Amino acid sequence: MARLLSIDYGKKRTGIAVSDPLQIIANGLATVETSGLFDFLETYLQKEEVSCIVVGLPKQMNNEPSENMRRVEPFVNRLRKVYPHIPVEYFDERFSSKMAQQTMIDGGLKKKDRRNKALVDEISATIILQGYMESKRMRL
Repeated sequence: MARLLSIDYGKKRTGIAVSDPLQIIANGLATVETSGLFDFLETYLQKEEVSCIVVGLPKQMNNEPSENMRRVEPFVNRLRKVYPHIPVEYFDERFSSKMAQQTMIDGGLKKKDRRNKALVDEISATIILQGYMESKRMRL
């Protein structure tokens, strides 16, 4: 079975997570500069088979798209053009950053380490992917 890949797209940095080949567990993969994201994806997708790319859907509490949606939508459109053979799905990313912060606290990371925004982005992508996989299992 191929992996799932999730993207927590940001203006400066983008968190990336992948599933194991059986699509049971999500693991953080990397945080990359957004400007180099397509180069990173090209290299990764040459090495690994990915059956779906999950992109965090930025929404506000009232279910309206957040400000970041104006960046995410063109990114997803380009992603679909560059990789037409890989389905791209959105998954609600609300609370993923807060959950990432709490995960770091629960994991015992020092305050200085919790300020590492790249780590927050990677953990957020992992939370998005784990949520996506759990929601898929619930639909079966």
